[in-house]
Amino acid sequence: MKKLKLLGIVLAFTAILPNAAHAYLDPGTGSMIIQIIVASVAAIGIALKSFWAQIKMFFVKGKKEDDKA
Repeated sequence: MKKLKLLGIVLAFTAILPNAAHAYLDPGTGSMIIQIIVASVAAIGIALKSFWAQIKMFFVKGKKEDDKA
């Protein structure tokens, strides 16, 4: 009975909601998405480059402590 009730609710929402959005994405929107992706990759690269010494020391420090023990 619960499945039938759920099916009725889903069908009611399907009938009420529109089928298509009829939206338009111009070339500027695509360009902006590409720019966001490129900027994110660049920012991650610069962050890794600037913290690389600290990251390296974290792993090397742990290795040296294990060798001494």
